[in-house]
Amino acid sequence: MDNLNEKVDSLRDELVAAVQQTVQLRSVEGDPTEEMPYGPKVALALSHILGLATGLGFTTRNLDGYVGYAEYGSGEDYVAVLGHFDVVPEGSGWKYPPYGGEIHEGKIYGRGVVDDKGPTLAALYGLKAIKVAGLKLSKRVRILFGTNEETGCNEISHYLKTEKPPVAGFTPDADYPVIYAEKGIMRFAPTKKLNPISDGSVRVKRIKGGERPNIVCGYAEATLEASSPDAVLKACTEFARTSSVNIKATANGNTVLIQSHGVSAHASRPQLGKNAITQLVACLAACDLSGDIAAYINAIHHYIGNEINGHSLGIGFSDEPSGSLTLNVGIIDVNEHQASITCDVRYPVTCKFDQLIAPVEKNFNGSGIEVDNITNTNPLYYPKDHPLIQTLSRVFTEQTGIHVDPIATGGGTYAKTLPNIVGFGPNFPGKKDYCHQPDEHMTIEDLILNAKIYAHAIYELAK
Repeated sequence: MDNLNEKVDSLRDELVAAVQQTVQLRSVEGDPTEEMPYGPKVALALSHILGLATGLGFTTRNLDGYVGYAEYGSGEDYVAVLGHFDVVPEGSGWKYPPYGGEIHEGKIYGRGVVDDKGPTLAALYGLKAIKVAGLKLSKRVRILFGTNEETGCNEISHYLKTEKPPVAGFTPDADYPVIYAEKGIMRFAPTKKLNPISDGSVRVKRIKGGERPNIVCGYAEATLEASSPDAVLKACTEFARTSSVNIKATANGNTVLIQSHGVSAHASRPQLGKNAITQLVACLAACDLSGDIAAYINAIHHYIGNEINGHSLGIGFSDEPSGSLTLNVGIIDVNEHQASITCDVRYPVTCKFDQLIAPVEKNFNGSGIEVDNITNTNPLYYPKDHPLIQTLSRVFTEQTGIHVDPIATGGGTYAKTLPNIVGFGPNFPGKKDYCHQPDEHMTIEDLILNAKIYAHAIYELAK
């Protein structure tokens, strides 16, 4: 099988160029049309990757703009690798252009390099290496190109309307050595109707921050009107000093702008970021607000605050297979008539949805805050001795020389939407994950190693 790695090495320059070209497409979801269900930019990325796969000699298909695939081999059953080409917005704080695909010191930079264009292309070129090597397979192999992973994974239900599930496979959108358990994902939006007030020393005109629930917010701001702007500025300055957070307030007449700067990260790992929204809420709680908005801000600060474990909200659960629950406030949207935040919760695999939503609703009950827009995706769990887990774990060890146990994750992957697949790479043990962060990047060496691992994994599952 060393020959397979040699074939991957021979495709090195092609793979790197393909990642650079694909990252240059800003494939963030946009307004849908009949032929482009997730907008023109996502449609362009799908068309691009299908053209690339056709050029590599694979049979390709576009299923109504929802999902596409490249296929190789023959047989009744098929093995699937499911990646995605939609990306989250770039956010701020980049040193290098987020859609430049630039290489610096052996690293490729850009939104989607890690999540999930780079790894999916690594799998595609891993399959190309199998094709070039002439290895015989007993099953077909499909590299599936998703388009809606970041905002719902709805394209997979469209796929399954006409296509049967694979017999085995993986999604290259997680961590090594292999994911045997994925936490459940619950989202909800505590929302309160506000009665505009004419009295009070401080009035909230607007609070805005965050773009997606599954991103730790990197920037949020509040616009206030104050009868005494200097008092608000003093309160904000003192809060920033004592809390050691990056919050700045400026005044223009009676209008005060409070800017909260945090650090973006994936919602499944909120400890890697600093949430600009919860910082801002805490700061506002220290200001002289009044009326409905004061009650709302104080309730959010009391029940959530800067916690990422949901303890004060009554959902601080934990279990042995998957660890502690995490909570992220991803979006805040407040005007003079309504206040709302959107929360993303990743909960342990042994927990049930009812265990979580009941205390959330109970705590906010009586405050005038309604818990709206509730969604839930149940956990996923495979025993560690499951054949798929064992095979992928073995391949990882053989190709890296690293032996570590299968792991649980708070990340929600496609494995919850397509039967018989699990999360497998691309992030290596002990290395920082740059998914959803500024200056997202992957080293070229890790990209090539991923391609080798995926080539061997595909072969083992389909041989």
